[in-house]
Amino acid sequence: MSEIDAFDRQILDALSVDGRMTLTRLSRTIGLSVTPCQMRLKRLEARGYIRGYAAVLDPVKLGRDHISFVQVKLSDTRAPALKAFNEAVMELAEVEQCHMIAGGFDYLLKVRTESMARYREVMGERISTLPHVSVTSTFVAMEAVKEDVFHRVSPKSGHRFSDY
Repeated sequence: MSEIDAFDRQILDALSVDGRMTLTRLSRTIGLSVTPCQMRLKRLEARGYIRGYAAVLDPVKLGRDHISFVQVKLSDTRAPALKAFNEAVMELAEVEQCHMIAGGFDYLLKVRTESMARYREVMGERISTLPHVSVTSTFVAMEAVKEDVFHRVSPKSGHRFSDY
């Protein structure tokens, strides 16, 4: 991250909160004129710091408020097996996140479904049949206490979300 400076970080922080912010407002927010702000934004996009822009949907209003975390242990952890698992798990729409873990299991999945019945179906028919899955363990979330969609560059930057 040494390629970016304080202005770039401010751009990233502001857009992580409001991806629809106009260029004029963004430039005012970070204290640069529009042209240099636009050049920096294009550079951040070109270099992959900004991978895209998306609407943040409310899963509860969409009827997808059942969250389970699934520990997955594989029967084989050699490179071809990991690749096969990674490719297959990418195809499961219910799996919101998949992280390879160092520890007593190999992957941690965040699975979002409409209900426990639907989760059971996804687990039995899809997750347990992924390549090389040998053991799974499920933990059901009772309440989402903190679920940030913002990936702040400078968590202690002194800015509040309302500053943007």
